[in-house]
Amino acid sequence: MIGQIEGVHVNWISKLFRRSDEQEYLYEEAPAVAQPARRAHIDDAEINLPRFKNMVGGIDGGHHKTDAERVRAKLRDAFTPSHPVTDVRMFAGREDLLLTLIRAIEDQRLHAVIYGDRGIGKTSMLHVLTQLAKEAQYTVRYASCGVGTEFSEIFRAVAADISLLYHEDYDPTDPAIEHGGTLADKLPEGRLSVAQMTDLLSKIHGTRILIILDEFDRADSAQFRQQVAELIKNLSDRSIAVQMVIAGVASNLTELIAHIPSIRRNIMGLPIDVMNADEIEELVKNGEWASGLKFQPKAIENIIELSNGSPYLASLLGQHAGLAATQRDAIRVNAEDIKSAVRQALDEVRLRIAPHHVALVDKAATSGSFGALSAMAARSMANAGQILEEDFDGHFDDFSEFIMPITDSANGAYCFREDGVVPYVWLRSNAPKSR
Repeated sequence: MIGQIEGVHVNWISKLFRRSDEQEYLYEEAPAVAQPARRAHIDDAEINLPRFKNMVGGIDGGHHKTDAERVRAKLRDAFTPSHPVTDVRMFAGREDLLLTLIRAIEDQRLHAVIYGDRGIGKTSMLHVLTQLAKEAQYTVRYASCGVGTEFSEIFRAVAADISLLYHEDYDPTDPAIEHGGTLADKLPEGRLSVAQMTDLLSKIHGTRILIILDEFDRADSAQFRQQVAELIKNLSDRSIAVQMVIAGVASNLTELIAHIPSIRRNIMGLPIDVMNADEIEELVKNGEWASGLKFQPKAIENIIELSNGSPYLASLLGQHAGLAATQRDAIRVNAEDIKSAVRQALDEVRLRIAPHHVALVDKAATSGSFGALSAMAARSMANAGQILEEDFDGHFDDFSEFIMPITDSANGAYCFREDGVVPYVWLRSNAPKSR
């Protein structure tokens, strides 16, 4: 499985703006602003401003009077483009991949690395895996990596989540357990070494521990990646009842293996690709079930085509289409609602990318190269963020500001500098024309 990912890389690390330690900010007290006197002669009901549609304390509570209002109240949980799936009932497709992952953990005692493009469903997969593993009485500890993540920091936090009940030196009636003692209590002060963490985890008994490291690509420390690799090797070599599942980009797995080549046999690499049409339809059907909406067949066909295999876009379009339907006091989503959803989604995605890149897209639209740019975006979506030279269709110089080479790519691939450009260009190329 590992051979599948060599040479693959998707650059997701965002550029961060930092303030120098020497830089100082001067703050001035804001002048007091006189508040206008309330006009008592105007009733609250007469104030013509947008209002929240739903009550935080409950879905209905007598507030929603029509079917459309009740559906609208449920839409926020039916389609969640800005959040991963956390309810196993809402998980669409990926059954074969999930089965492979579970078998790797349960039957082969392997560690696993899952990878794929942003918005493709890695974190949703981890949340579902977490719930299923807990059902099987695994002790699961989830941690999200970030810029500056250090080994001591993240694994002390993991140890602090594991009760001393699972330490072989402690009896279940020990006072330390009754007082909430954790494995972190057994760690020494100061920086934590791989050897110290290995020795502690080797004392685990009465359970199996699953440590999940999400967003591994954001960890920019080569030392951290090397320490994780060493820990994986130690866990495998000593048959310790602890396994790790890492989610991130392929290059990080390549670097992980490069540090300790012998861990290759202890890891299974699993790519998460775009969804097929049946999986996108299942995602929409899940949204129907959770919200009470009904998508007409043509509307589902449109979402399948417009999402281009992206669960993020499918969920985004499903949400906006449902809102468009309820706006006209309906619960059946039609093709016109999908058109409205594309326009709304396009405006939303546009605000998430740098103005400079928006201007470059505008330039492509007026220079006649937008078709080639759209084809590149489609190729990027279908190929885990990678673009090859032949995908430029003779427009390499035109798009040089959009793209950058992928480091150590075996096939000389490129990727978009800003991943938000891809869905923006794709949606823009499929947006309904203004009348």
